[in-house]
Amino acid sequence: MTSASEDHFRRASVPLVTPGDLRVILRTRDGVPIEALYEPCVKGPGDTVIVVAHGFTGSVDRPAVRRAAGVFAQRAAVVTFSFRGHGRSGGRSTVGDREVLDLAAAVEWARGLGHSRVVTVGFSMGGSVVLRHAALYGAAGGDAGLAGARTDAVAAVSAPARWYYRGTAPMRRLHWVVTRPLGRLVGRVGLRTRIHTEDWDPVPLSPVDAVPLIAPTPLLIVHGDRDPYFPLDHPRMLAAAAGPGAVELWVETGMGHAENAAEDALLARVGEWLMR
Repeated sequence: MTSASEDHFRRASVPLVTPGDLRVILRTRDGVPIEALYEPCVKGPGDTVIVVAHGFTGSVDRPAVRRAAGVFAQRAAVVTFSFRGHGRSGGRSTVGDREVLDLAAAVEWARGLGHSRVVTVGFSMGGSVVLRHAALYGAAGGDAGLAGARTDAVAAVSAPARWYYRGTAPMRRLHWVVTRPLGRLVGRVGLRTRIHTEDWDPVPLSPVDAVPLIAPTPLLIVHGDRDPYFPLDHPRMLAAAAGPGAVELWVETGMGHAENAAEDALLARVGEWLMR
């Protein structure tokens, strides 16, 4: 299922580093069409491309995603994409499960564009996805046959540590949207997000269980101390799971949740960290 014709986009033909913006439809390994956008670094060609994984109900063209991409593009080329069930991508959202395949397709495409270094940053649901992706496709937990989809560094912003968390009012509302027929209708009509109707089977690797598999890939965890969705025990659990010296943890004073709350100065710092 897709909400837009693929005729509106060029197919991904993996040219070498492109001089301008390139909007394409990618195909995931399970056949879902995913819209993606490549933007070159404003300062000229470079080795690094930053792949941005948005939060639940986001998309390539949402203002917060475009703002983050603009900040990152001051330092590197940027790939943004819409997860399945979001924007003009096909399929339905599985809220962090099969979205790993969407990110893998975007990373593989970015690497094929001619950049020698591909890094990932994810927000909220996207944060959980970049952690699981780094574990599943990385040096410790990855498949050598999927090396083109690996990441060279990963930053997770406002990510949950564990699944099924209902400890805050916003998360209880989110679970209602995801699990109830009326909630999914609200998601489709009001939030422009198409949500899968089936439960996870099997339950995917949780973020906190994924983190120990990420090393030696550099890992950054960023979280706001005023996050209304996930309190500070989530980033602290993630950092503890990584082990000493395997992660940097930034707790941001006054910050709320995900890309909407991340100020340009913080995004710039994350971009600089990813470029190291």
